[in-house]
Amino acid sequence: LLAAALAALSLGAAPAPPPVDLAALLAETPAPTLAAYRLFTDPGARAPNAGLTPYALNTPLFSDYAEKFRFAYLPPGTSAAYRPAGALDFPVGTTLVKTFAYPADFRRPSEKVRYLETRLLIRQAQGWTALAYVWNEAQDEARLKRAGTRLDVSFIDARGQARHIDYAVPNANQCKECHSLSGELAPIGPKARNLNGDFAYPSGPENQLAHWTRTGLLAGAPAPSQTPRAAAWDDPAAPVADRARAYLDANCGHCHNAAGMASNSGLNLDLEETRPAAMGVGKRPVAAGRGSGGLEVSIAPGDPEHSILLHRMKSTEPGVMMPELGRTVVHEEGVALIADYIRSLQP
Repeated sequence: LLAAALAALSLGAAPAPPPVDLAALLAETPAPTLAAYRLFTDPGARAPNAGLTPYALNTPLFSDYAEKFRFAYLPPGTSAAYRPAGALDFPVGTTLVKTFAYPADFRRPSEKVRYLETRLLIRQAQGWTALAYVWNEAQDEARLKRAGTRLDVSFIDARGQARHIDYAVPNANQCKECHSLSGELAPIGPKARNLNGDFAYPSGPENQLAHWTRTGLLAGAPAPSQTPRAAAWDDPAAPVADRARAYLDANCGHCHNAAGMASNSGLNLDLEETRPAAMGVGKRPVAAGRGSGGLEVSIAPGDPEHSILLHRMKSTEPGVMMPELGRTVVHEEGVALIADYIRSLQP
């Protein structure tokens, strides 16, 4: 009788889904569909497969108000190595997954969520590879789109206003521009300082660095209290300067650093930079063009309206706007934060 009962239970139990296809992730030719990698167990990529860990950043890159769902996959038995600056040192096979989405109404963010694209950043033997998979209208398939595309997006924002965005999925070259570090493709967001915050795991909130260390995903990290921490840009309890520097690091520092695509500008906006002039304070542009708006310095202390940096953040004109990729509208809240920061600086 016991054997019969066990047999009945085994027949009724759902079989475990097949694991993530590491061979497909490491293949030289990318899969035509996102589903081929088995990163998710459902067609709509709402249920992550075993081995995927959700994560969030203290201060993320602004992308036209899109919501982002992030996961990290590391091959079984591997771990990332801690670095005090820059992205963690991830092993071959690591895949960083980021889905861009919009709820129909931001006042009800969990309802009627439309997925637009899922980007993969894969650590292959020869280096990192960036891929973008665009979701169909039925929301049951995402296909590789290396040439990029534009998507019409309409939603109600958090203030109840109707908004429309001509959303841009980047092409392969644009991915390389933003993710370039010393000429090589590299991750931007998963730095220890930007992961040093709590995440609401199913088991309860836990510091992400502590969670990654406890589960074997991260090696060599000090206790979170001994680790650098980037401020959350929208945390009113944090000092304005800390919030603004974190915002500029996330939105500008991936290009404006000593090894980035904009290194020749002499304007470094990453958190490692400590020299006021290199951070833009009183700094004249290397090559003044129409992007300067006729203004003289990147940051005019105490005077946001005469600061080139803020002028470019407030623009949507190609050749003037900054960042020049990744957005099509002005981040009004970000502009307000940076204006407050400049206003707080002593002339």
